[in-house]
Amino acid sequence: MSLPTQRLRLLSANIQAGNSTRSYREYITRSWSHVLPAGKRDSLVEIARVAEPFDIVGLQEADAGSLRSGFTNQTHFVAEAAGFPYWSHQPNRSVGGIARSANALLSRLAPTEVLDHPLPGRVPGRGVLMARFGRGPDALTVAVAHLSLGAKSRATQVGFLSELLGEARHVVLMGDFNCASDAREMGLLFTRTRLQPPPCAMPTFPSWAPARCLDHILASPELGAEGLEAFPAAYSDHLAIAVSVQVPEAALAG
Repeated sequence: MSLPTQRLRLLSANIQAGNSTRSYREYITRSWSHVLPAGKRDSLVEIARVAEPFDIVGLQEADAGSLRSGFTNQTHFVAEAAGFPYWSHQPNRSVGGIARSANALLSRLAPTEVLDHPLPGRVPGRGVLMARFGRGPDALTVAVAHLSLGAKSRATQVGFLSELLGEARHVVLMGDFNCASDAREMGLLFTRTRLQPPPCAMPTFPSWAPARCLDHILASPELGAEGLEAFPAAYSDHLAIAVSVQVPEAALAG
């Protein structure tokens, strides 16, 4: 007899701090947008519209309140605009008062625990934000991370994540990994945790002509992840990705 489950829709998006980038040349022609807030609020409204149908959302490169965001906490803005009652953020890199990048988690379910950890790496400023829903060994664990550009640093970070998530039975890891799921440094996640590779390659970067699979939602087999899709997150240079999972109701019991 199968146990009752609850279907949850999950979204992960690198929102590029609300920037608009629709071609490689705009990294140069719109370089001013990395330090000035013009146009970002409209992007955040669109990101909130994209996020609204989902139950749990992980964001990367959300600005925690600096010059480039008009001193707006973008996580709070999106959570409020999309009607999420629970939100957490993890500022992990600050450039003076110009930029404050953060990982973020928005949820329609009340987490029983939220933890944040810095990720190891040659250059500090990366982190993982982790929430648990329910209690005990079967609780749902959801982690949001943004890994480094360099393979050596990513390998160290994946080792840390493998230790952090290794005991979890119902587990999801989402974010911008800056590499494909079959990259060599990703191997530890699939041998030391219950996380599985995605069922198919899903290019997410650059958003205007997706060619590289950098963004992922990885889940344990018990969650039966399905319906993987990618779509624009306003005008970010990354596409957002989404899946549905089936979580045993007993695992979510608080």
